[in-house]
Amino acid sequence: MSTNNSIYGGQAVLEGVMFAGGNVQVTAVRKKDGTLDYLEVPKKEIKWIQMLKKIPLIRGIVGIVESSAKGAQHLNFSAEAMVEDEDDKQEESKKQEKGGMFSNLSMVLGVAVIGVISFLFGKFVFTLVPVFIEQLLFQNVFSNQIGHNLLEGLIKTILLVGYIYFISLTPMMKRLFQYHGAEHKVISAYEAGVDLTVKNVQKFSTLHYRCGSSFMVFTVIVGVVVYSFLPYDSLLERVLQRLIMLPLVIGISYELLRFTNSLRTVPVLRYLGYPGLWLQMLTTKQPFDDQVEVSIASFNRMREAEQRIKEERLYEKTLHN
Repeated sequence: MSTNNSIYGGQAVLEGVMFAGGNVQVTAVRKKDGTLDYLEVPKKEIKWIQMLKKIPLIRGIVGIVESSAKGAQHLNFSAEAMVEDEDDKQEESKKQEKGGMFSNLSMVLGVAVIGVISFLFGKFVFTLVPVFIEQLLFQNVFSNQIGHNLLEGLIKTILLVGYIYFISLTPMMKRLFQYHGAEHKVISAYEAGVDLTVKNVQKFSTLHYRCGSSFMVFTVIVGVVVYSFLPYDSLLERVLQRLIMLPLVIGISYELLRFTNSLRTVPVLRYLGYPGLWLQMLTTKQPFDDQVEVSIASFNRMREAEQRIKEERLYEKTLHN
């Protein structure tokens, strides 16, 4: 068994999976007639962004902003594919049509909300709300700020886990999390060097060290540590500190995610990544075989596009030389 060294990322979308390589991002979506619809988005090389991605701490922030923008594009594609399926159906009564419109709207909004909360907007919400709750309920419980910071981190964890748990109970999010599990399985199978068949892929875990869910956990842990070094005299000062230090917390959390991923095969040290894996027990579900098929198709299409784009760019360079 050989292992592959190339690092790929991915994201679950409505009834499909997006995979990202160094040169292209590809989404495969299963339509209701059983066929697959694809979206290929070549990556544009912007030199100053590429330079920022090489700088520790800063590269994490750049990566999150970029992932949010690209992820929204692929989520919109999957949502539009679902809406087109609805439009292809026979016309129903006006009442049914109105209900369908609200259903499609809620579906798109639901995915948009989870996507935004997982990245930018959510970081502000889950950073500031726990501060106000802790200050309101436990202002006089501790005489030292470390205790308050630990309570703040605990509240943040409870809110995060509670939110993910309750949305995971909805049918739409359950299927989204199943595709998330299928994405992880395919990446793990590829990294293990096995043939990407449904039977082989299903043998792997839905959990993976290099995941956005793990990143969210690390931001909580890192936040508690960083904020413990910052004394404050008022609620306003405490809030401002959280906002100002948020980029640093994100940057350190990203580096920690990379570090724990590099140690996942090292005995004892691999346990450093377990908090993130625990949260993934909520954000990933066991996929069905047909969902794994979509994930494999997306990954293979991405790999093919990667090779094609590399050859095209190499050919262009030879022409200019």
